[in-house]
Amino acid sequence: MLRKIRIAVALIIFVLINLFFLNLTDWMSSDFGLLEKIQFVPAVLASNVVVVLIWLLLTLIFGRVYCSVICPMGVFQDVVAWFSKRGKKNKNRYTYSPAKTVLRYVVLVVFVASIVLGIAVIPALIEPYGAYGKMVANVFAPVYGWLNNLLASISYALGGYGFIPEQVVLHNVVAIIISVLTFVVIGFMAWKWGRTYCNTFCPVGTFLGIISKYSLFKMRIDTDKCKHCKLCGKRCKASCIDTANTKIDYSRCVACFDCIDNCEFGAISYSLRKKRESVAQTDEKEAGESVDTSRRQFLATSAVAAVTVPLMSAKAQADAAVAFIEGGVEPERAPVVPAGGLSKQHFLEHCVACHLCVTRCPSKVLVPSLKEYGLEGFMAPVMSFEQGYCRPDCNMCSQVCPAGAILKITTEAKKSIKIGNAIWLTENCLLSHDKKCGNCVSRCPQKALTLVKDDSGKSRVVVDESKCIGCGACEHYCPADPYKAIYVKGLDEHKNIN
Repeated sequence: MLRKIRIAVALIIFVLINLFFLNLTDWMSSDFGLLEKIQFVPAVLASNVVVVLIWLLLTLIFGRVYCSVICPMGVFQDVVAWFSKRGKKNKNRYTYSPAKTVLRYVVLVVFVASIVLGIAVIPALIEPYGAYGKMVANVFAPVYGWLNNLLASISYALGGYGFIPEQVVLHNVVAIIISVLTFVVIGFMAWKWGRTYCNTFCPVGTFLGIISKYSLFKMRIDTDKCKHCKLCGKRCKASCIDTANTKIDYSRCVACFDCIDNCEFGAISYSLRKKRESVAQTDEKEAGESVDTSRRQFLATSAVAAVTVPLMSAKAQADAAVAFIEGGVEPERAPVVPAGGLSKQHFLEHCVACHLCVTRCPSKVLVPSLKEYGLEGFMAPVMSFEQGYCRPDCNMCSQVCPAGAILKITTEAKKSIKIGNAIWLTENCLLSHDKKCGNCVSRCPQKALTLVKDDSGKSRVVVDESKCIGCGACEHYCPADPYKAIYVKGLDEHKNIN
């Protein structure tokens, strides 16, 4: 019964999280964003003390229920493992393996140190919620979009309008490769070995595992009832049941209750710790264990294989025609942080690169960064005005951010938050080449741009910095190519223009 309840709750939460990420329906109100904001690492970075304390308390009482019910990466592995067990030959394929304690703690220490030092590369790759979010944004979302458009074409051909075509945006190739690699590597490990990622590489799993060793409720093996059939160990996807010694490694047990359901003799129960039992019942001497070389080889070969997969990239065109300008100069850019991010430092200190804001942004102006922020902001969202511009009347990213990287703001407040400055480049502008234009001036929602004539009678664009908020409409609609004649240079600290 416990297993069925756990599976039902986990699947409901998993589906709702994915629906919210993909922004599939209008009924998904911001209230569902609570499921994102109770994720452990985002809650820590958002200084959400209440959520963090609740999870620590629940882990101390019930064990790693967070990993088996709430974490989308954990549930994703369970789903993959479930499909891999179809057929009699695959049902009993798991075996007990000693914990890679040294490796687990090294990963945890490096992860924490990277966050403290502001080096985002490692957290962006291994933090479970952020890693899963990138999979949704760069793998699942495009696949869903293409499938939707295919169904829309079929529907239209049959005279129906049940599906509406939508623009499918593919972000930079590196983000796609990393997301595909994450999907392939973690998916294969889950297919082959179950919860290997959770109990070897996941820093959250290691941290909560330390606490769960002392949890009040645990899986208990009654040695009087146990017939040593070893079925529980063969069904344990966490590989934490040592059937030879009838012991359980509680630091790796994710409270999935599979062992209880599969024990034919009722020898396993989920109950309170008895006084006579030692809390460190299943601690083992693992410091000298060798690294599992077969898994390391798999990770290496999977990485090489996934990189060679042909990937496509798309670039939406502005509604104005492109005009090639010879002798143009490349803009001196600085990354633009979304309104509500307060500053580049605040934004990078809290962002987990989950890409929820990327998938939910209606204007598609948020994209995964590569070198814009440097190593400290690898894969963190950054403004790119190729697809559109940041509408002053939209505050979606601030509503959905679970980690406090983008604080909640109203649309009225956003209209006065300056995130960057528009800079006009004479050499790149069509006006300087005796061509008619003015897109940037006519499209500016803040009316911060004007056309004036210089002494020679040529028109030039003047930017009123007291009105410009850095929304990027001017850059988006500028037809100059290969370099824009007007672009937005991000501010390290946001300002209020009122």
